[in-house]
Amino acid sequence: MSAQLALALPCAAASNTVVINARCSLRVEEDQRVIVVAGLPVHHYHAEDAVAEAYAMVFLVEAGFAQQTEVARAFARSERTVRRYQQRYAQGGMAALGRGAGWRRGRRRIRGKRLRSIEALKSQGLSNRAIAQRLGVSERAIRKLVEPSKSVEAEQLELGAITGAAASELLQIAVPSARSTHKDTNPQGPPLANDQAGEVDHAGAGEEPVPMSLDRDASDRSLDRQLAYLGLLDDAAPIFRDGWQLPGVGVLLAIPALVESGLLRIARRLYGEIGPAFYGLRTSLLTLLLMALLRIKRPEHLKEQDPAAFGRLLGLDRAPEVKTLRRKLTRLAAYERAQQLGAQLARVRVDQRGHLMGWLYVDGHVRAYHGERNISQAYVARRHLAMPATTDYWVNDRAGDPLLVITGEVNAALTKAFPHLLQEVRAVVGERRVTIVFDRGGWSPKLFHSMINDRFDILTYRKGKARRIHERRFVRRRAKLDGHWVSYALHDQPVRLLKGKLRLRQITRLCDNGHQTQVITNRSDLSDIELAWRMFERWRQENFFKYMREEFLLDALVDYGIEPEDPTRTIPNPERRALEKQLRSARTELASIEREYGAAAADNTEQRRPSMRGFKIAHGALGKKLRAARDRVAKLLKQRRELPRRVEVRDLSEHAVVKLATERKHLTNIIKMVAYQAESDLLALLRPNFARAEQEGRTLLHELFAAAGDIRVCNTELHITLAPLSSPHRTRAAHALCDILDQTAINFPGSHLRMRFAVRLPPRIGLPFPGSPAKRSAGPALASTP
Repeated sequence: MSAQLALALPCAAASNTVVINARCSLRVEEDQRVIVVAGLPVHHYHAEDAVAEAYAMVFLVEAGFAQQTEVARAFARSERTVRRYQQRYAQGGMAALGRGAGWRRGRRRIRGKRLRSIEALKSQGLSNRAIAQRLGVSERAIRKLVEPSKSVEAEQLELGAITGAAASELLQIAVPSARSTHKDTNPQGPPLANDQAGEVDHAGAGEEPVPMSLDRDASDRSLDRQLAYLGLLDDAAPIFRDGWQLPGVGVLLAIPALVESGLLRIARRLYGEIGPAFYGLRTSLLTLLLMALLRIKRPEHLKEQDPAAFGRLLGLDRAPEVKTLRRKLTRLAAYERAQQLGAQLARVRVDQRGHLMGWLYVDGHVRAYHGERNISQAYVARRHLAMPATTDYWVNDRAGDPLLVITGEVNAALTKAFPHLLQEVRAVVGERRVTIVFDRGGWSPKLFHSMINDRFDILTYRKGKARRIHERRFVRRRAKLDGHWVSYALHDQPVRLLKGKLRLRQITRLCDNGHQTQVITNRSDLSDIELAWRMFERWRQENFFKYMREEFLLDALVDYGIEPEDPTRTIPNPERRALEKQLRSARTELASIEREYGAAAADNTEQRRPSMRGFKIAHGALGKKLRAARDRVAKLLKQRRELPRRVEVRDLSEHAVVKLATERKHLTNIIKMVAYQAESDLLALLRPNFARAEQEGRTLLHELFAAAGDIRVCNTELHITLAPLSSPHRTRAAHALCDILDQTAINFPGSHLRMRFAVRLPPRIGLPFPGSPAKRSAGPALASTP
């Protein structure tokens, strides 16, 4: 049998198309160049026309078809060159793109006949600066001449028939892979100007960009994944497909509130693109937000979820894996911009809810640590003991919703943390005068004086003992505040602190059990009952901490990273604390012996022992015991005087002084805070249509988020239809909420699909019981039915 001859196939010619991104390409035809966008030619120029080529770069970036990095790679230019073209075009139009008059930038300004002199001086070991001084030119001119910079042209990925080892070699050399990008442990992020760092993009200033996709099947995103692998995709575009009875579709009701929070657009300004990747910045943040609302409390809990079902909520074929999500968090934390992110989100919140920012509640939240690291201790109030822990400081608005979370000095007292906290608050709220409400942990008259001078009002509990007020001086007050009737027995009086320098107002409440609670403030323009109500409403913040611990796992350990702690930080001396404990015990024993000795002296019979000498002889053992107890107290007092009150942390441990890493935890706290804010915004919309919103509003939202529903794509709209809830009145409340959200005209992030919400009508069910009014009223209608 004869062997089959190989079929001679013509080799594919080298491609003349340079891929810019998934949407744009550059066609090369001899000396002609054509820019193609979505299959349509949009710009044509000659290869030697530098002005037209520069305009092509500007056009692609300004029109939003490509990014600077993509254009620079395709045209073999640097990103700086592309930015320079944009600036020139913005200032002078097409004419400014041509070469300007004068000496060309980068051209040598030293004549060739002096090159030998420069080389001779360089061979003698002289520096560039010394040579420049001798020749009377700048050091930069010498540097350009001696060490000319070589521009490294970016590689271009061409579409061609490249297979086998050549293809893999080309991918490794020419295209930066997404895997190498993720290994970068110290990214710099996009540059931020000083004037931009403190400003906020509002809704109209930074709309979410819409990426392109080569995939047409929402269940198969292999082409987009390949583009991400090749470094040509920074974030996958959401593509939805129709589906019925999909679990967890109700969580998409929170998308309008999440978009209005500004997290996505502010994060895009601060972090830029974290790609090339299929799961980019927008997808990663949206995944974390939906996880928080669905009560998926840890990234590890994603293992228990169906990746395909969760991915359909994101418009993807599957959700990211645990290791992918961890890697994204690590990469975002490496930018160290969580504090800026939280501050800019707070400014957006102030703009949206300015009427609630007149009263700000400040308190520290202590997170207990159960690991093996030797970190500083803090007092955990809910456990009534001191243990290894870290402290975060939260600022909540008048309604109790979080506004700002700050990670300050390790376990610093509230009085020590207040200066930094007030600076952050002032940067967020502006120059308006606000009232800071806090507990006794912030008691410091000197701090009060400083706060009032800085245009902050104070409202806090009085610390320490205070003179008790007679019950007849209290007056019963009753008022309706924030929709609630309150009644207190109050006494109002002025007080002076700091030897009369600080004049404040003390409002005392008489409780039913006779206990008196003193409230201190400098506000004289409000009634005593309103000030007392605002102070007692501080429990909203405590309820917030409890809710976040239970529902969002606020105290969870996000990573095992550590950071070096300031070794010069001072803390109370533990040896002095132990000595004071011994001193208290010794004083208690001394007081007991003195009482016994005094009782013996009072009961002494003068006829038997008329002199003190006789009494001492008769009670010699007790007197000896008394003298020993006094000597012990004096010895302990002397030892305490020799010990310093505070010591540096490095003097207490031979090991390295460390603390838990803060950036990644701070970032997750912000994400959970935004999820809670979105939940609160939905609760505010739900309140007029749900009678028990105060008691069961958040429970209803939990049911809504977990509810199944249908997804249907109609042209430019994304229809979300939820299944009926557990009861008719809950379904009616959900229907009213959907009607309100339907009017927001919010697009799903990363797409042009406007979201539309509805609730499916509940099915007709059986009658409650035969004798119900519903049956009697429905009887004739049912009977007339054939």
